[in-house]
Amino acid sequence: MKRCVIVGGADILDYEKTKEYLSSEDFYIFCDCGLRHSEGLGVEPNLIVGDFDSSENPKLDTETIVLPREKDDTDTVFAVKEAINRGFEDFLILGVIGQRLDHTLGNVSILKMLFDKGFKALIVDDYCEMTALGKDIQYIPDTYPYFSLINVFGKSTGIIIKNAKYPLENAEITCDYQFGVSNEVIKGEVAEVSVRDGVLLLVKVR
Repeated sequence: MKRCVIVGGADILDYEKTKEYLSSEDFYIFCDCGLRHSEGLGVEPNLIVGDFDSSENPKLDTETIVLPREKDDTDTVFAVKEAINRGFEDFLILGVIGQRLDHTLGNVSILKMLFDKGFKALIVDDYCEMTALGKDIQYIPDTYPYFSLINVFGKSTGIIIKNAKYPLENAEITCDYQFGVSNEVIKGEVAEVSVRDGVLLLVKVR
């Protein structure tokens, strides 16, 4: 099954770096004003969704779903749900980390929604990669200068970090004490991170 790339309207400053994540086989959904990134990313939309409150409907010869402006789902959440309905289980989400903190946090929560369904999901911005971390070990090479484990999804225990400057064994990170911020992979090693119970946000800084 092909991967679905969802593009929101937040700024993307480094198109060349972002394009390194893209594949010619991807299916592209652009959300509302996210369509402005089409040229910079060098890809055409397969689907456009939005209520067009931040841009005009371009009325292209491309499948377009026009949403009401008063609704529960943001354009990005609707795009994710539409992709799930079309059978996608692998997601790359771009242009969703920006100046609106409320939208940013809402978009980060999409990672948990997809994680709970057993799907792969990665958010990429100009500086970081973000994904949900659970029991499956994730590996971080030393090409990433920093990484963080942040609790934004609830109780997380049995946290393990190996081959890093600040290792952990059977630890707990709570929402009110985020001591997992800004760790470093030991030079020449590959860090290993996992969570026995719960889900954490893994942020890898490029």
